[in-house]
Amino acid sequence: MNADHDSLQPGEEEALGLTRRWLERAVIGLNLCPFAKAVYAKQQVRFVYSDATTPEQLIEQLGEELLLLRDTPADQIDTTLLVHPHVLQDFLDYNDFLEQADALVEVLELDGELQVASFHPDYQFADSGPDDIENYSNRAPYPTLHLLREDSVSRAVDAYPDPDSIIERNYATLRELGHAGWKALFPPRDAG
Repeated sequence: MNADHDSLQPGEEEALGLTRRWLERAVIGLNLCPFAKAVYAKQQVRFVYSDATTPEQLIEQLGEELLLLRDTPADQIDTTLLVHPHVLQDFLDYNDFLEQADALVEVLELDGELQVASFHPDYQFADSGPDDIENYSNRAPYPTLHLLREDSVSRAVDAYPDPDSIIERNYATLRELGHAGWKALFPPRDAG
């Protein structure tokens, strides 16, 4: 999944297909997010392909998607994955862009209502090495902005017995799986 993504020029079908596969096999399959399965099963996850090639184009599309999420009932769209394979492929540039994304949430007066989470093929937590398996909890096939409703997050966290244990459980799952296990989840040329 992390193979030379800089040279890939995926179209919408490929980018969204690989993102769905990642969501099904890693996020839901490994239970990295215990809240994802329910909204995915109810078809309340919106997958959006961005053909943006500049951060300015992406921030404009992000604004449109934030407003759409705000204006759509949660039982229709609970969360949105904005997949943008042609811009912010460098993780440091992507990480810097997240400040603009958070600022946009405030400008649109959606702070406290919506939030933006982040996934990237080269995601790296502070104080971790680039190949540390724990980073894979936030690694997606392509740079992806995850738009979330704060009410939905709060309800899910309140219903979960020990939400503070999720991160450590994820790290333990990934350490047990290892790099070879992660790669086995996504065999090459797998259509599924």
